[in-house]
Order: sequence, then structure tokens, then C-alpha cells
Amino acid sequence: MHVERIKSLDDAGPQLNAVIVYDADAEAKAKAVMGHDTLLDGRTVLVKDNIETREWPTTAGSLALKDNMTGRDAPMIANLRAAGGVVLGKTNLSEWANIRDDNSTSGWSAVGGLTRNPHATDRNTCGSSSGSGAAVAAGLTWAAIGTETDGSITCPASINGVVGFKPSVGMISRTHVVPISHSQDTAGPMASSVHDAALLLTALAGSDPADPATADADKYKTDFTAGLEQASLKGVRIGVMRGQVGSRADVRALFDQALKDLQSAGAVLVDVDYKPSPDMGRDEFTTLLFELREDMGKYLSGLPGKGMPRSLADLIAFNKAHADQEMRWFGQSIFEQAETTTDRAAYEKARANAYRLAGPEGIDKLLADNKVAFLVAPTAGPSWTSDLVNGDHFSGGIGGGTLAAVAGYPHLTVPMGAVEGLPIGLSIMSAKWHDHDVLKAGAVYERARSVKLPVPSFKPWQPAD
Repeated sequence: MHVERIKSLDDAGPQLNAVIVYDADAEAKAKAVMGHDTLLDGRTVLVKDNIETREWPTTAGSLALKDNMTGRDAPMIANLRAAGGVVLGKTNLSEWANIRDDNSTSGWSAVGGLTRNPHATDRNTCGSSSGSGAAVAAGLTWAAIGTETDGSITCPASINGVVGFKPSVGMISRTHVVPISHSQDTAGPMASSVHDAALLLTALAGSDPADPATADADKYKTDFTAGLEQASLKGVRIGVMRGQVGSRADVRALFDQALKDLQSAGAVLVDVDYKPSPDMGRDEFTTLLFELREDMGKYLSGLPGKGMPRSLADLIAFNKAHADQEMRWFGQSIFEQAETTTDRAAYEKARANAYRLAGPEGIDKLLADNKVAFLVAPTAGPSWTSDLVNGDHFSGGIGGGTLAAVAGYPHLTVPMGAVEGLPIGLSIMSAKWHDHDVLKAGAVYERARSVKLPVPSFKPWQPAD
């Protein structure tokens, strides 16, 4: 079924460009795995193409890595297979996970082209896990794996109308994943329901000796589907981030209905006042620049193939040499900034301050001061028209996910309806390692949700009748 849908919707028809490569025999392999008492029982999973799998090159969307055939599985993929999951293929992404230039178009890569939104094919899929979000929305797979540094799971999940979960940093190994930032990077599940996201997380999570951030993962790993059906929000205090709703009346109305649904499930809503410090965003960016150069260099220098780029400087040189293919639509200003961001003392100061503002003095303080278990806000605005010439244009001021990204805390987005047929998600966030609690809260909201969700049209956007 999934292979046929990829052929009819991704390769042909609307040509979503969500999938870069797939295994035509995946469903036969899935049948062979079924019935062997495994966690995933042959379920098919698409994998973002910055995560290594043994079958195919791992390109991060760039022609510089088109021959990056390592022949190895990232530990999370080894976990997936051990749990009875079947790797269906690799998904398109915003090239280099959207860290190359500040005028990029999300969902575009030189390897995969531009991913189209199943709900409106002329609209954007957000980034950088664009193909993963679009593939789940289009029914091309049971579930998909995305990665996030800041918003790259939650935004495409929201805009494509699916569930996306960014777990606590350290819950899933990052070994053999093309990096941006060891402070903020994590993989996470994208699926059509909270249960399925929790099931995939259960398969992927676990400690990895090669990734120090995961030292405590085995302590917090559990069956993340346990208790989802019985979970309750009765009497649970939830912080409402009114300042992160943005200025759009249509998004606010949708969010207000989601709050009513949470109240109908027994939650006690508490307005919380959060005003982000510009210092957090500034210092996050400094952190990402410094870690990009170092972490990318470590990854590239360890690749087994011959003739591969070995440093960020090599990538910059490659892009210049192949500018017609790589830089027709946008440049590499962030790469170039990162290459010159070498002051370690300034970096360490920036990282400590960004983390303090996002974690201890951000989410932790909001939870403690307001005596709430979770924070909620809209995840992002409605999808915008894709425009390779002018780049992305987000609806500003919506969402608080940067807090969870910088702090490394869990962030779940669950569909809460649509604006003019364009999906909008509800964000649920909490403290470090409270992943299971966040998923339970999401499952309760999912059951209580009273709004009808949009169905993909696979056509360009048109105004509602």
C-alpha cells in the first residue's frame, strides 16, 4: 500500500517530492517481520535523509554528500530494526537541515527538490523535516523520523497536520546523524496519532556510549504508549502562553477552542506571562554557529568514503564550485558565519546564558511560579506560499517552541484544526525528561478535540467555499 502511494503521489500525480529514495520490496519485508512478537511488528518508517541507514547514501539534501554511502545504521535505526520496524526509504529535507543560509526556502534541497504540502501543493511544508511531515500527512508511510535543532520537527508536523514529538535531548542517540548542534539536536517521531508517535519513540530511544548526552536515556526510557488511553487531565494545571499566540485572529480562535477542549477534559487553565529575552535568541545563534563548524567537521572527518568533504570549509568550497546547482536560489551566509565563529570562551558564555534563559529561568520557572505541569501555545501559523525566489515568510510571533529547543526539553505538537484548510498544531511542553507525561497530555487532548481536521487535497490551495 505505502509503496503504491509513493509511486502515485510522490513520483507521479502531485509529485510531492517528500521521498528521495525508497525500497520497492519494503512491504514484502514487512510481511516477513510480522507476527514475530516485536514492538513494531513490521510497521514501515521513512527516515529523514540526514540519518544514516545502511541501504542508501545519507546526503542531508546536498550534492556534496550524494556519494555518502557509509553502509552503516545509526544506532536509532539499529534500534528500529531490532524492534521489528522496516525502513521504507529516506525523506527529503531542507538542505543541511536549514542551517546554510538565512534566506532559504524550507523544504528545498539540491538532491530532492522542493517538497510540496499535501494540503495545498503550492504551499510550504516548513523545515527541516519537511519530507517526513508531508509523507505522514499523505499516507506514504506508517510513521517517519525527523530531526530538530529548533522547530524542525514541530513546525513541519504542525503545517502538514500531523503529530510531531521533539523528545528531551539525549533520549535518542545522535551518532551517525549529520549534525548542527550537540546542545540542541535530537531525532523524533512524526506520525498520524500520539499513540503511534509514542510507539516509535519507544523503539528509537536508548543510551548510546558514543553519545554522552544519552547517558541517562535508559533511566527515562519506558513504554511510552503505556497509560495513554487511561491518562487524565482532571485537575491538572496547564499554563497558557497568551503572549505566544501571535496577532492572527483566526489562529487565536482555533487556540481558544483547543483550550475549551482541554477544560472539557478537566484541565485547569492558568494564563502565564512570558516575554522572551532577545539575549536568548542571540546567544542560541552564537551557539549554533560555533557548534556547527566543530560538530560538522567531526562528522565529515569520520566518514568512511574516499573523496568526501572533511570540514565545513570543504562544504563552502563545494557550494561555490557548484553554485549553479547549489546556490541558484539562496546562498550560504550561515555556513560562512559559522566558519569564522571560533571564539570558544564567547561560545561557552553564550551557550550557558541561552540555556539558563530557556531552561532554569524559562520553562522551569514558568512551571514552578505558576504551579503548572505543562505549557501550551499554538505551534506555528498556517503554511505560506512556497517561493524559491524570495524565501520563507512565516506568520510572526506565533509559538514558544524555541524555549524547549534551546533547553533541550520535550515538545509535542498535535493537530488542533485548520485556518482556511491549512493545518495548525497545538504545542505541549514540559520539563526535561517529562516526555511520557507530555505524550499522555497530548493523548488526552487528542481524544477531547472537538474540531474537524482537514484532509489533504493534493491540489493547490483554494479559498474555502
